[in-house]
Order: sequence, then structure tokens, then C-alpha cells
Amino acid sequence: MKRYKDLAGDGGSNIAGQVEVQQARLRERLATVRSIVAVVSGKGGVGKSSITANLANCFALEGAAVGVLDADLNGPTMAKMLGVRGRQLVVDGDGVTPPASALGIKVMSMDLLLPSDATPLTWQAPTQDEAHTWRGTMEANALREFLADTRWGPLDVLLIDLPPGTDRLATIAGLVPALGGTVIVTIPSDVAHLVVRKSITVATQAKAPVLGLVENMAGIFPGPAGADLAREAGIPFLGSVPFDRELALAADRGEAFVAAASARESARALAQIARAIRASLATGS
Repeated sequence: MKRYKDLAGDGGSNIAGQVEVQQARLRERLATVRSIVAVVSGKGGVGKSSITANLANCFALEGAAVGVLDADLNGPTMAKMLGVRGRQLVVDGDGVTPPASALGIKVMSMDLLLPSDATPLTWQAPTQDEAHTWRGTMEANALREFLADTRWGPLDVLLIDLPPGTDRLATIAGLVPALGGTVIVTIPSDVAHLVVRKSITVATQAKAPVLGLVENMAGIFPGPAGADLAREAGIPFLGSVPFDRELALAADRGEAFVAAASARESARALAQIARAIRASLATGS
């Protein structure tokens, strides 16, 4: 089967048939995953990836089997934050076994495939103009390949960390059999709220249940409260995470902040948010 990098300019091969086979394998891989949750923001710079990593750690600490797919192909960070960067992927004819974090979280990220820190992601196409034109399609094919080729095994929850942009959620919703829900991350900022409102609309249109809104970096920005935005949008407010320099430093070290600093206010807030998400998934609301 051709890989995603080979699809552009394929010269008339049976691409549709190949995608159909890969989609069937994707459904088989995800058949043992109880819930798939997308973490989105719409706007960059709100700490969405940090929230994703810490929610994954919270779930794992509660005994859940957890996987994380880093869907930000151009700016992947999950391998770094979850402490598996530099680990080798185990590949054989049946697929890829992803590395696991210290807490047992399975991680798949483009960062695990790039040869060096300075290597950007580039798409193979006859010309770079064509690569630009087909980038959205190639990214979707790459994510389909990640989901289909990774041996996720039995998981209670698979978190998908989406890149900035309000269109990426629709792509994921079209790939997976069903999204258990969407967690939306914002900061106390008018600009962030402007984009987040669009993300809420996209989630509704994509039939991806909004589990709730998380306000990150509370106390550092003087903007509007996340609770007010959630109330206006008619979605649950999951909680507010205070700005904490130690949380950011732990992410840089690839350490599980919520385990190492469980008494800190920000860690307690993250744990409470994680419990609210799991309760919502359990009730199917």
C-alpha cells in the first residue's frame, strides 16, 4: 500500500481503494478504544498541548489506559512533554508499537519520525506549489496513517492534540469512527475567546460533543473569564488552571507535573478537570 507521501501525483493508481483499505484498518485499530477525545483551541499560544499532556497524566494516575496522538504534524510537542522524545518506534509488518511514557501513556507523534530538531516536515510533490495546494489532503492522509498503523491496543481514552485552526477538528471527526467528545482550551483574552467561539461552532457542526471549556493560565491575563464564555455558549465549564511556572518547566523536562507536584493549586485543578471529563464520558453526556 502506498504511504501518504506517495499519494500526490500518483499517476492513476487506485488511491480510493487504498484509502478504503486503510480506513478499514483504522476502524479495527480503534475498536478497542473506549473513548476518543479531541483537544482543541483554535488559537495557538493558549497552552493546549500542555493541558493535553497533563490530562493524559491525570487519567493514567487514576488507573486508565491512555493514548495520545499528536495531530500537530508541523509543530509536534507531545513526545517532548510526555518524556518519550528520542525513543525508537518498533515497526514490523503489522504496524507500529508506540513508545510509552513513565506512566504508561502510549504516544504517537511526527516528532518521533523526524531525524533532528532542525528538520521541518516537508511534503513530497512534483512541485512545492502542488504541495501547498494539496497540504490539507496530505495531512489528513498522514493522520489516517498514524491512526491505522499504530498498535493502540485496549485504551480507556485516546486524546488527540489538534494544531491551531478551526478546520482541524472537522478533519479528525471525518477520520475516526466516532468522537467521544471535544475539550476546548482558552485563556482569559478577548482575542482567544474570539477564535474559541468559532471552535465551539465547528465542534457542533462536526457532531463532536463538547465536553467543556478549560481556562488555562488564569491570573496572568486581565481578560474575560472562561466561565462567562462557557455560559454564553451553552457548554460546560470544566475549570480554570492557574498560571504556574513549574507546570511549564515540567513540560520542558518531560515530567508528569500532576504526579510530581500534586499539591500545587494548578495540579489540583487539572485533576479535577480530568475527573469531570471522565465522568462525562462515562455517562455519555
